[in-house]
Amino acid sequence: MAQEKVEFPITGKIVGVNVKKGSVVKEGDVLCILESMKMENPILATVDGTVAEINLSAGQVVEAGDLVTVIEY
Repeated sequence: MAQEKVEFPITGKIVGVNVKKGSVVKEGDVLCILESMKMENPILATVDGTVAEINLSAGQVVEAGDLVTVIEY
């Protein structure tokens, strides 16, 4: 299977996680919500597939370029 790595585009704090390992997602589905500069930014799935790897929790601070998830398709 091919894999797509989704990375955070900006630094911020995770305020919600909408998927878990094994979740089936479609392109455009919200994976998590990232708060940055007092705005909530949805982080979206870039392809249809299954979440193969995700290690996020609400309250976690992340940097731009950090891995959100790996989606197998």
